[in-house]
Formats: sequence, C-alpha cells, structure tokens
Amino acid sequence: MSKYVILAATGRIGQLTVQKLLDHSDADLVLYGRNATNRLSQFAGKRVSFVDGDLTDTTATALKQALTGATAVFLAYVATPGIVKPLIKTLDDSGVKRFVAMSVPDVYQEVAGPFQAWYREHTGLVWQTNYVDTVEAIENSDLDYVILRTTWLYDDATKTTVDVTKKGEPFKDAQITREAVATFAGDLLTGKQDYHRESLGIGEPDTAWTKPSFY
Repeated sequence: MSKYVILAATGRIGQLTVQKLLDHSDADLVLYGRNATNRLSQFAGKRVSFVDGDLTDTTATALKQALTGATAVFLAYVATPGIVKPLIKTLDDSGVKRFVAMSVPDVYQEVAGPFQAWYREHTGLVWQTNYVDTVEAIENSDLDYVILRTTWLYDDATKTTVDVTKKGEPFKDAQITREAVATFAGDLLTGKQDYHRESLGIGEPDTAWTKPSFY
C-alpha cells in the first residue's frame, strides 16, 4: 500500500491535494502541519493519519515520524532554504526518494513575454532571493524530485488543466488555479504524471497575458 505525506497540509493547496488523493487513489495519507489534527479533522478516516508539527523546527521528531515508510512526499508550500535543506537530509535519513515541492517562477530568470514586466513589478527579482538556494538544494540532492514553479494562484474547481514548461524554456503563463496545482501534484505522487528530476513551470493554458485576470 502506498503512503503519501503532505507537508504543510493545513494550507489551501495541501487540503485540495488531500481531497484529490482520497477521491482518486487508495493510498494512505499522512497530513503534517501545525495543529493538523484539529485543523484537518474533516479528513479523519481509516486512510488518514495526522502529525502535528512545525516545518521550521528542523530537529522535530514529529517530522521523522511522519516520513517513516513514506512512498512519496509533497511539500505544499514555497519554503526557504532553512526549511528545505534540513528536510532533504531527513528525507535521505528516512529512505524517501520521491519528493514534489512547490516553488515560484523566475528563479532562472525564465519569465518572459507580456507577463514579465507585471510579474517582476509585483513579485520582485526572484533570481536574487534565497528561493534560488532552495531550488539548487533540491536539484543537487539525490532525490527523485519535481519542483513546481507555480504562477499566480486563484480558485476555480472547473479549471484543472496545466500548461507545463521545463527548465530552460520561457515561462509566460499569468495564472493557475489552486485546484490545478493540487491535481497535478497528486498525479505526480501517484505516478499518473511521469516526471522525474525536473523543475517544471506550471500555469493555465492560454494565459500568456500581461497580468492575471483577477487583477
């Protein structure tokens, strides 16, 4: 039986991914987050375990407990190097290989087209931030990773199609739904999406606009 661990499970994308996996897989799930037991009680069931923990506590035994026996892990949160570097070691120590992690576009200065000016005005120069160090730490690990460089988010359960660009390709999409991110992340965990050791830009198809539609 597969076991998937959702880190930062209490967030919106974490919760959407949990529901996706409950509905479309038979795997056991471990939900890790601050006060996860109470905040995620709607997911209680025989396939779900809760581990209360804080990702900023890099020495937490709770995290090691959560990762024990995991088939794959999804970090449903854009984390700093101070979280990700110790997490990589804990994944290694736990024998976990499959790791999906959220990030943001422009770590490689790849945002292009009409969206570039607006994105950089509102997000800043991402390639000059420590998110670059986070991505490099994952890429330099021996994990079977997928990094999801996720553009500006909004909610719409009817839109779950994803436009994928790979590292080295220009990124032009202005928006994507949280539901689409959760669906894609869930498919990566279950193997429905077959990407390995890749950094992917994900957006909504046909949104190469100057800015997101909700701005």
